Amino acid sequence: MASHDAISTTTATDLPDLAKVVHSFPVRAGEKPWSAKEVREIAAGLLEEIQRLSSELSAADAELSELLRNSGDGAGDDQADSGSSALEREQELTLVNNTRDLLTQDSRALARIIAGTFGACEACGKAIGKARVQAFPRATLCVECKQREERR
Repeated sequence: MASHDAISTTTATDLPDLAKVVHSFPVRAGEKPWSAKEVREIAAGLLEEIQRLSSELSAADAELSELLRNSGDGAGDDQADSGSSALEREQELTLVNNTRDLLTQDSRALARIIAGTFGACEACGKAIGKARVQAFPRATLCVECKQREERR
């Protein structure tokens, strides 16, 4: 799989010739085959979100570093201040981790487009479904496999 750095520097012009790749993207019964335009729009949205999330992650990492750097400065703080600072650090860490997860999912979706495996369920190999993938490009499982996973 491509690294975050390689994906975050990918542009729409770096994508493969989608007209040659889209025929490998599976569709469910009754769905029209993927068009290069549909996939190009999804890829553009993913690229835009990857850039936005990368910026957010940089800012959040800097803020978290600042909070951690200042965590030892509270020599005169009372317990409430210390607790508040700990809560703020925990919230910022959660934000950083969530942003990192979204960035990983978006990068993975873009890598699947580049690899020609976009739209195929990673569990069973069947089509995820165009409507599902268009609404949620990060989807890696068809509805049936996702439901099975959630029941475990």
